[in-house]
Amino acid sequence: MAFTRATGKHRAASRLSRRSAHAAGVAALATSGVIGTLTSPASAADADRASFEDTGLNQAITTYDLADEVEDQASAQEQVAEVAERQAAAEVAAKRKAEARVEAAREAAERADREAERKRLNSFQLPVAGSYVSTAYKAGGSLWSSGSHSGVDFHAAYGSGVVSVGLGTVVEAGWGGAYGNNVVIRMHDGTYTQYGHLSSIGVSVGQTVMPGQQIGLAGSTGNSTGPHLHFEARTSAEYGSDIDPVAYLRARGVSV
Repeated sequence: MAFTRATGKHRAASRLSRRSAHAAGVAALATSGVIGTLTSPASAADADRASFEDTGLNQAITTYDLADEVEDQASAQEQVAEVAERQAAAEVAAKRKAEARVEAAREAAERADREAERKRLNSFQLPVAGSYVSTAYKAGGSLWSSGSHSGVDFHAAYGSGVVSVGLGTVVEAGWGGAYGNNVVIRMHDGTYTQYGHLSSIGVSVGQTVMPGQQIGLAGSTGNSTGPHLHFEARTSAEYGSDIDPVAYLRARGVSV
């Protein structure tokens, strides 16, 4: 019949239990007379004179004590190693969490910056800061060859900065006949804007302009009675495709 043994670590009995076991064994031998029978009278006398520490039994107990201490030390060292390993793992986990938080914050900041830039690029504004409409769209009179105003006039002192109302690409920059020095921009949404009677031009054809970027200075060139900015909104780059500039700007969030 086979005998099975429980798995796992089997540690020797404690020092106290082993010492008690050996003492009990010695007592049993002495009671039975075995020790007395085997020991000569002279040896017995010598044994009486000898201290307990000088006996072979005590040497055996001392050997057991040393083995137990070694095992206890090894166990303590294992526990210290386990604690150090857990602490190191905790430190690594904490470092990774901190790095993850920093990375998440960086990504959030980048997303916020991208969103802010997207909004900025999609924004529109007045072509002359703080200005107002001095002549309305479709106003009639002999000043215009078509009989009515194809855009609006924004009040602007001579030399005032004129900016692009939004993101776009310059498709015309130069002399425009009755418009004098003018700039036409194809906006990012496919519409067109025109800026006329400029005293000077600061952009060139093919150039990308940002919302609020200066494209020239206000003046009175071409068919003009005084310094101002003639502003048009169009569906194409061609004359005659004009739409209401005020409605155009308001539809894009500009207060006019």
